Amino acid sequence: MRNLLRLDEWTAEDVERVFALADTYRTGSGRTFSGSAVMFFPPTSLRTRVSFERGAAQMGLQPIVFPSETLDKPEALVDVASYLDSWADLLVVRHPRIDVLDGLAAANAVPVVNAMTDVNHPCEVLSDLYALREQHDLRALRFLFVGADGNIARAWQEAARVLALDLVQCSPAELATPGLRWEGDIDVAVRSADVILTDGPGRHEDLLRPFQITGTLLDTAPPGVLLNPCPPFQRGREVSVDAISHRAFVGHNFKAALLPVQQAIMAFCLGG
Repeated sequence: MRNLLRLDEWTAEDVERVFALADTYRTGSGRTFSGSAVMFFPPTSLRTRVSFERGAAQMGLQPIVFPSETLDKPEALVDVASYLDSWADLLVVRHPRIDVLDGLAAANAVPVVNAMTDVNHPCEVLSDLYALREQHDLRALRFLFVGADGNIARAWQEAARVLALDLVQCSPAELATPGLRWEGDIDVAVRSADVILTDGPGRHEDLLRPFQITGTLLDTAPPGVLLNPCPPFQRGREVSVDAISHRAFVGHNFKAALLPVQQAIMAFCLGG
């Protein structure tokens, strides 16, 4: 039994095993299971919830979905997980507080998969890396994250630590992620980026406005640069309208990788 709470609690070999499993699910030859996956999602979840629910159903797991707030009660989380162990084979949890996931995992009763917290979003990053890996050597790519410290920045930081990725953040200095390599000049940063990642600005929209990715900026990047904004993005906010119509944008089809990767994560945590 394995959990996925933070990517840097895994090894590079664990990640490669998940990618190999994702290959089997993408081709329709992935292992099937019997049982159920109990999931906790807020109403706003879209891509992550669809890919986890559909993925579980396709691999033989009955998805049983609750609102995330179901976990916000005084009952000890180790007791919640221990009771669910009687009927659930896996917990997929999207909740703002990662300590809620830690509490469920502490029971050592049923595998826990982090479907996003305010601290990180490991499944999203694994999916992006899997999609990139099809045509690129991940360790040869120069990754540029444009945005503030937050769950997406920290998820990429976790991945960079595990896989020895070349990752730089570009943002105002006061929004930099501790421990992450940083560049404050967006024009300089883009000129040496192979993959550009963004996140929504949240409450820092004014500070991050000068860091918007535009088509003109993408034209100064190395040939073959890829723009992968983390959804939900908004045109005219972290990315311009012409950036999304630029040949560098890989957004919509790129996220098709979510389905086989979510299945692979569940299978890996179940011991598949």
